Amino acid sequence: MADKPHMNLIFIGHVDHGKSTTVGRLLFETGVITQRDIDRYKEIAQQTNRATFEFAFVMDSLKEEQERGITIDIAHKDFETAKYYFTIIDAPGHRDFVKNMITGASQADAAVLVVSAVDGVQAQTREHAILANVLGIKQIIIGVNKMDAAKYEQQKFEEAKKSATDLLKSLGVKTDSMPIIAYSAYKGDNVAKKSENMPWYNGPTLLDALNDLIAPPKPTDKPLRLPIQDVYSVSGFGTVPVGRVETGIMRPGDMVSIMPANKKAEIKSIEMHHKQLKEAQPGDNVGFNIKGVERKDIKRGDVIGPASNPPSVISEFTAQLIVLHHQNVIARGYTPVFHIHTAQVACTIIDILEKKDPKTGQTLEKNPETIKTGDIAIVKIKPTKPLSAEKYSEFPQLGRFAIRDMGETVGAGVILDIVKV
Repeated sequence: MADKPHMNLIFIGHVDHGKSTTVGRLLFETGVITQRDIDRYKEIAQQTNRATFEFAFVMDSLKEEQERGITIDIAHKDFETAKYYFTIIDAPGHRDFVKNMITGASQADAAVLVVSAVDGVQAQTREHAILANVLGIKQIIIGVNKMDAAKYEQQKFEEAKKSATDLLKSLGVKTDSMPIIAYSAYKGDNVAKKSENMPWYNGPTLLDALNDLIAPPKPTDKPLRLPIQDVYSVSGFGTVPVGRVETGIMRPGDMVSIMPANKKAEIKSIEMHHKQLKEAQPGDNVGFNIKGVERKDIKRGDVIGPASNPPSVISEFTAQLIVLHHQNVIARGYTPVFHIHTAQVACTIIDILEKKDPKTGQTLEKNPETIKTGDIAIVKIKPTKPLSAEKYSEFPQLGRFAIRDMGETVGAGVILDIVKV
């Protein structure tokens, strides 16, 4: 496992298009779950009047989710292909849970955009695609699912394929060499092996396409940056933060700075998948034991870096922002919640510098009074409390954000410049 390159994979797309079923099928085909597991889930599915949901239940193993039949939190599941070791970040398609999708997308190396062959691109397909794009996911596989429900008709596939590629092209994404797969997660067609039901399809299976992804470069030459996802207090161990190394390398014995908590600590030990590590590299989701800091002093959203090169704490920043949807207009003084890596901080838009043309990137208007849905703008932003973040150009993983307000994703963007505290 450890010798294969690791990739974080996210499944995005509309709520009913079969993301969880796709994931369950992949785990089944790669031997992570057995026929016995599936039979057990099938029973639950029938008892809860949700026949055909057995593969989805593999991911939605939280009881509440099974009862509601939707995916809520982000479930992590691992599987291997011939070439890679994947962690699946299952992003909820359901409305309320977009903020989890954002946390997921900002950690993903590649995405599978699931589109139903029956329904084609829906509003949420679009929202997820825009987010994936703004949050910098470069590798996308389009999965045209439910080919069984579309009676394996080539025309249905072509229609879904066209609507998905048109959507991505409108966002400036190049789709020429993008794999587009005709498959059925429920029946298993073209997931792990070629289907006989679609003789007209000559592309890869879903597993082939995953195997053909390119492993992300590991920015080991940069200083360590690790946004904290959770902090635990483990008896006998003390304080154990959990998070993903974004850049640099972390080793036991390192002295680190935790910002904006402004604490110094020593890394005692590092663990991943219940194994001790001599070093943690970019992409590794790790738990680590620290000395010199109490559980109450640090929290989710704090960032760990070397004591010699601490993470930036910013008093304001300039960003490029895309407004995804807002009921009315956004003006100076607007203070929604910004999700930046694992941090969630209310921030105020203090100035709108310019509005840009989404197609060309040229300036459309200087110092506009307001911006609205569909606009791309350069704005100045002030966090309402201490925040650690970085320029997108230097640390892309710590320079992307999404904006939430009133239970909706209002916008997303990247940090162009920062003013340090």
